Amino acid sequence: MRKLYRAVLFYCIAPLVLTCAAAGPESDATRLINEALKPSSLETNLRHLTDEIGGRVPGTPAMQRAVEWGVEAFKTAGADSVHTEDFMTAASWAEGATQMSVSATGTAVDPKLSSIPRVEFRVRAVSIAWAPALVPAQHVPILDVGMGTAQEFKKAGDISGKIVLVHSDVLKTWADLFGEYLQAPPVIDVAVKGKAKAIAFMATREHDLLYRHANSTEGEIDRLPMVLVAREDGERIARLLASGHPVWADLAVPNQVGGPIKAANVVAEIRGSQNPDEFVILGAHLDSWELGTGALDNGCNAAMVIDALRAIKASGLRPRRTIRFILFSGEEQGMLGSRAYVKAHQNVLDKLVGVVVFDAGTGRVTGFSLGGRKDVVNAANPIVGPLKQFDAATLTTDAGWGTDNFDFMLEGVPTLVANQEEANYLVNYHASSDTFDKVDLPQLKKHVAEAATVVFAIANASERLGPRLNRAQIEQALRENHLDEQLKIFGIWKEWQSGKRGRKQ
Repeated sequence: MRKLYRAVLFYCIAPLVLTCAAAGPESDATRLINEALKPSSLETNLRHLTDEIGGRVPGTPAMQRAVEWGVEAFKTAGADSVHTEDFMTAASWAEGATQMSVSATGTAVDPKLSSIPRVEFRVRAVSIAWAPALVPAQHVPILDVGMGTAQEFKKAGDISGKIVLVHSDVLKTWADLFGEYLQAPPVIDVAVKGKAKAIAFMATREHDLLYRHANSTEGEIDRLPMVLVAREDGERIARLLASGHPVWADLAVPNQVGGPIKAANVVAEIRGSQNPDEFVILGAHLDSWELGTGALDNGCNAAMVIDALRAIKASGLRPRRTIRFILFSGEEQGMLGSRAYVKAHQNVLDKLVGVVVFDAGTGRVTGFSLGGRKDVVNAANPIVGPLKQFDAATLTTDAGWGTDNFDFMLEGVPTLVANQEEANYLVNYHASSDTFDKVDLPQLKKHVAEAATVVFAIANASERLGPRLNRAQIEQALRENHLDEQLKIFGIWKEWQSGKRGRKQ
């Protein structure tokens, strides 16, 4: 199989190498792309991270081993320097043995149902990440609140002491994924206000696939016990309720919650030759949820960042500015590592020329989102120009929340986030199925070429990609892209307005 993989890899990539080599005098981009597409330790590094280290939650031994993996891999790749930068998170969290079973009987209100035998079955469920523990609770009534709108909660009646079942749409698109995150905060608000015992969110994936999300946004323990239930089980509960059966649950969520913990980002450098104090960042997050092994989210891109450093060093090219290659920790808990990095480096953000982030598996890159920065389109077009051979040169000026460019964007620094096709990312997102075998390795090699080319071009350009925006300009971009509306839902807009988060002037 290994020989077959190498043959396929050569078949897919060799034409690209030959195209680059035939382009006349070798440009920096051609040189980098040719080097990036050569055989490397990319596959071995990723297999070690996923198969041998596994899922990586901050505060766990696996996360510490992943940090050590990153340090050693960067050194082997030829980094001029490698170090770790510690930061503190608000709390530690680990799931215990979540257990849920339900029972239903006939109701005296409907004599036809009174003769139906008792229904009992176990529910496949996992705790929502960073949710508090729930001591074993028996015979708790379940109420169906539909999609969790205010009207549906009102129709359900008194939710005090009950478990509320929240429906969802099947995940098919990026919009569906963001919709899932946006749905949760108002549901939690109403459930807390109504003194619900717990929330049971119906999974957006079919075939009993379970996955892990966090609904808190700053690594804090959430306000209410919450579980994710397998879609098929959730729909069965909903049908029982709809047909007139009262349904009860026995639920235990023995999560292990602790105090603040230390986490670490891994930082490697290629030192700039002319303006070493100015720098560019290429980043991806190293942490992952632990139901799977974090291959698509985001181990593949952590390995890719390391291989991009290797490709640049092996090319013999030296950029004008310094390039920092960062593996962020705590992204899944609210971009904690990148936020900590921004806080720790406030005094040098004027020297930060740009940030490039990959965080969407191995779907084909179509181009880059510029984080609301229309003013950098003209400067960015020639930088991504060499990627036209990969059909990866389209720029968009949208801005979003949800990956490690965010706090840099709030500081006015130009950012580029890889726009990628969904491929197999969504169905495996945060799930037990997110494993090494899902990674498209030939496509990932192309991403190495794309990342190395873009970050080197930004670092080596005679002029900066764009200015650092002031606070008023940042807020204008947020509002133009309606990002303020999203941030209000998550409670982050208050942090921006108070000056707790983002550029202050």
